[in-house]
Amino acid sequence: MKKYKTLKDHVYDYIAEQILEGNLIPSQRINETAISQELSVSRTPVREALIQLSCEDILENVPRKGFVLKGVTEKEAAELYTVIGTLDGTAAQASCDTLTEKDLKRMEFYIQSMDLAINTNNYEMYLEQQELFHQVYIDQCENEILSDTISRLRSKFFTRGYSKDRANKNEKLLSQINDEHREILRLFKEKDKDGLFSYIVNVHWSPSNAHHELL
Repeated sequence: MKKYKTLKDHVYDYIAEQILEGNLIPSQRINETAISQELSVSRTPVREALIQLSCEDILENVPRKGFVLKGVTEKEAAELYTVIGTLDGTAAQASCDTLTEKDLKRMEFYIQSMDLAINTNNYEMYLEQQELFHQVYIDQCENEILSDTISRLRSKFFTRGYSKDRANKNEKLLSQINDEHREILRLFKEKDKDGLFSYIVNVHWSPSNAHHELL
């Protein structure tokens, strides 16, 4: 089941979107007042969201400057891929027997939506549909700690400096990644737990792919 979103969650999502769209860059100070005014909320949920992002190592609270956006090095990205891949593969194994036909059809829909996003150079749509694709089985793994940990680690890639220009230059790469989604779906349909884990760890989240700067 999806959690009810608090004001803090909505502020968190807003800041994440700003980072993904390139409106915030590493070392740039986060303007709490501007966010509060933009979302018509008090400073409290804004502060709570910033503290959460700081705890997740996405932001850094710098003395006399406030919260600033951190970056992710290539080495850190490769290490994150290793850890996230193992956790994502574990979630896939755990949910393999619980996914319904409706869940599988939703995953197929998200794959088709990603194809459309690639063809129309809609990078934001691609990222959104990709997250929804993975979230289908992560939500069904029946392990809230595992699900929350994957979400927290994936959020570190907010700071990789995504941009529409980069997406346009990587249409072939995005298509390749979406083909991986098709293979993941096939393995789910086959209920191949070992194959799922191996493919997600060794292919989809292979550390060698970290330099692609794509989720």
